[in-house]
Amino acid sequence: MLDVSKPGLYAFPLFLALIALEAWWFARRGRGTYPWADAAASFAVAIGYKLSTALNPLIVGGLFVWMWEHRLATVPLDTWWGIPLLFVAVEFAYYWFHRFNHEIRWIWATHAVHHSPKDLTFSAAYRLGWTGLVSGGWLVFLPLVLAGFHPVAIFTALGLNLVYQFWLHTEMIGKLGVLEWVLNTPSHHRVHHAVNPGYLDRNYGGVVIVFDRLFGTFAAERAAEPCRYGLVKPNESRNPLRIVFNEWLGIGRDLRRAHGWRARFLVCFGRPGRTFATKPADAPTGAIVAASSRPV
Repeated sequence: MLDVSKPGLYAFPLFLALIALEAWWFARRGRGTYPWADAAASFAVAIGYKLSTALNPLIVGGLFVWMWEHRLATVPLDTWWGIPLLFVAVEFAYYWFHRFNHEIRWIWATHAVHHSPKDLTFSAAYRLGWTGLVSGGWLVFLPLVLAGFHPVAIFTALGLNLVYQFWLHTEMIGKLGVLEWVLNTPSHHRVHHAVNPGYLDRNYGGVVIVFDRLFGTFAAERAAEPCRYGLVKPNESRNPLRIVFNEWLGIGRDLRRAHGWRARFLVCFGRPGRTFATKPADAPTGAIVAASSRPV
């Protein structure tokens, strides 16, 4: 089965050229020194990400192949409507995959890695978490196989979707006029990475922004409110291990403090930022206070 990261590997020379162009733009616009140290940290995380996905074709791929053998229908991709339908289906599934990344803390623990850079540059695009197999967000794409899309087609379309998103991670490109109504653009993705209260948890689309507009998660970038990037609770470490496992460590700490199984469930699978019951170590039996699981 095609690895979802392979289209990105083929496009990597183009990515490097865009990073060089962005560094030149930084210097020309007098924006200070390009964040090369953060870019190097992102590159180290990217290497670890590639290594961490080595078992995906065996484990995830095996499950997708099994689902294909039990599919309910077959979508013929050699028809005029097959490829467009595949695009819409993958984009729809990606929207919910990305939204769940922000709304379920267990999945957010992997995705938070991508949101950790405090500068939005092209290099942030390949800062991806290593624990996607464990967090399980990929399960969202399984129904597409059951509906009749071949696993190789799904992973190819998803890989191309992620390649498209590389150019969204920059401040170098302004708004793009009428294209902003349909496509996911750098302006929309800046909002997605922003921690401003009015921007937080918005714009989940991959190639298009249509589903955000339909489901009420769209927010436009406003000149009066410049985007601030990173996490609400910043993780400024450049240690790849600290970047990757910081949120998992936070879940572990909150699990130790949580009081009762409901609170433990919310720590893991509730929305990031939700409160849960906790009992301080020095409190008498039965004393419970509210605590926040906000990981960002």
